[in-house]
Amino acid sequence: MESKTDGKSSLTSEELAAIEDEDVLNKMLDNTSDFEERRMIRSALRDLLKKKREKREQERGLRQQNLRQQGLSKAGTTGGTVSIGRASMNQQPPINKPSSQPSPSASAPFNRTGGSKASSAAAPPAAAPNAKNVKQMLLDWCRAKTEPYEVNKPYLTLSVNYCPVELYIALTLMSLLLPLFPLNLSRSGMKQGVDIQNFSSSWKDGIAFCALVHRFFPDAFEYSILNPYKPKENFQLAFSTAERLAGCPPLLDADDLVRMNEPDWKCVYTYIQEFYRCLVEKGLVKTKKRP
Repeated sequence: MESKTDGKSSLTSEELAAIEDEDVLNKMLDNTSDFEERRMIRSALRDLLKKKREKREQERGLRQQNLRQQGLSKAGTTGGTVSIGRASMNQQPPINKPSSQPSPSASAPFNRTGGSKASSAAAPPAAAPNAKNVKQMLLDWCRAKTEPYEVNKPYLTLSVNYCPVELYIALTLMSLLLPLFPLNLSRSGMKQGVDIQNFSSSWKDGIAFCALVHRFFPDAFEYSILNPYKPKENFQLAFSTAERLAGCPPLLDADDLVRMNEPDWKCVYTYIQEFYRCLVEKGLVKTKKRP
C-alpha cells in the first residue's frame, strides 16, 4: 500500500470500486489501521456485495422467465395437438341430419383455442420477489431465530403464602424447574432480551447480533453475562465470532456503530444478508431449491 501524503489517505473510491475480488478488499481491511481507509474499504465491500447480489437476482429472474416461456409454449403446443386429435377421433360418417346441428369438425378450432387458454390459466407466471419482500423475509427470519432470547418470554413464577412449609416446597420445586425456563437475565440482574422490530434501533446495543450468532454457535461464548450497557464489547464479540466460525467478513465496525445514535439500517441489512449467505454455504441454514 502506498504511503500517505499530508495526512490524507492514498486510497481513492475509484480505485476501490475497480476491485472486484472480495478477498482482496478483506486483506486490505486487515492490513490498514487508518479510520478513513477502513471506512472506504467497508463501503467498497458493501457495494461489491450489492452488485453481486443484484447480478445473482437478475440471472435468477432471467432463468425463471425462460422457464415460464418454455412451459407456456410447450403447454400451448400440447393443448392444440390434443384438441385436434380428439376432433379427428370424434368425426363420424355423414348421416342425413338437420343442417342446424354443427359438425364435430367445426368445434376443432374452438377446442384448440380453449385448450391454449386453459393451459395458460393453469400455469400463471410466478411473481419474482422484490426488494421489500426480501427485506421483510430476512427480518422475520431474524425474529424467528432470536425468539428464545426475546424480552417477553414467559418466566417461571410461583404464587405462595408465607407458610414456612409451603415456601420450602415452592423453593424446592423452583430449583428443579428453573433450568427448564429461559430467564434472559444476566448475572448482574439486568434484562438483556432481544426485541427485533427493524434493522436499525433494534440492534444498537449489540445484543441482537450476539443472540443471532449465539443461536448458531451456542458454545462460542456465554450469553448470560452480556451487558446491554456495553455495546462496543457486544459488537466486537458478535462480529469476531461470526468471522471466526461462519467466515462472515467484518463489514461493520464497532467504533462506527457506537458513534451513531442508531445504526444505519442499510449497513445492518447488508451485514445480516452476508451472515445468512455464509450460514447457507456452511450448511447451517437450509434453503428451498429453485428451478
